[in-house]
Amino acid sequence: MAQEKVEVLILGSGPAGYTAAIYAARAGLKPVMYQGGQPGGQLTITTDVENFPGYPDGIMGPEMMEDFKKQAERFGTDNRWGMATKVDFSTPLAHKVIIDDTHEIIAQTVIIATGASAKWLGLESEQRLNGYGVSACAVCDGFFFRGQNVAIVGAGDTACEEAHYLSKLCKKVYMLVRKGEFRASQIMQKRVENTPNIEILYHTETMEVLGSEGVTGVRIKNNITNEESVLDVTGFFVAIGHQPNTQIFEGFLDMDEAGYLETIKGSSKTNVEGVFACGDAQDKIYRQAVTAAGSGCMAALDAERYLAEKSLH
Repeated sequence: MAQEKVEVLILGSGPAGYTAAIYAARAGLKPVMYQGGQPGGQLTITTDVENFPGYPDGIMGPEMMEDFKKQAERFGTDNRWGMATKVDFSTPLAHKVIIDDTHEIIAQTVIIATGASAKWLGLESEQRLNGYGVSACAVCDGFFFRGQNVAIVGAGDTACEEAHYLSKLCKKVYMLVRKGEFRASQIMQKRVENTPNIEILYHTETMEVLGSEGVTGVRIKNNITNEESVLDVTGFFVAIGHQPNTQIFEGFLDMDEAGYLETIKGSSKTNVEGVFACGDAQDKIYRQAVTAAGSGCMAALDAERYLAEKSLH
């Protein structure tokens, strides 16, 4: 297996990874970045981004990530296709990362910006119709369902936010809640309860998304009475949370029960010296592009200071 030694290895290419790359490259650390399984991160499946500072008229998510990429490469980031498949963080200053099971990197420092992925219900029909009426991002795709009936699954703050967003575009929004109560904050719960065109269906589970080339309905079941029925909808949204892309770090890095990497307060430092985490891989609270970018800056500065302390830069 080919082996290569680098100063700074960045895993992931969303706002956190690219910002880390910009800072590390400008500091002369010659960062090597692997883009991961979703180059550009979650923003590449987002349409209008209107809340990122510096874009007064808004910008398309993929276009913004292309700007991040150009800026990182302009300062000398070695930007590569591929994703980490295995790690060994047992040797200080020689962190081993295997890329695509074919290439071994020995890195003095590693910046983890692997992000998070949307959780799905696990239905065959849901995956088959993904992109054809099924979506995990109401803000991205709600526009396509203007004036139509849609359903959204979830019981947390994000589900409530997305249901409320959809209610401004869609004729009717069915909110499918598996239990008899919300997990969302009271303020968000009240907001959906007080929205006339949102109908909340408690104790409801999705059995199947109907349709062949597009969504034509959703078959649901009341898990108390076991009664089944079909909702007449053309859009189906899943808002049941995200899974951080951190599985390969198990056994080396501290993480919470959901898999989010734990960092030392006020820094991007993990429990392993020389390994830093930023973005949605370690942030389950804010999960915004701007906070991810800020934490990417922190990670690069922490890596630079670490290497200086070790008299390696």
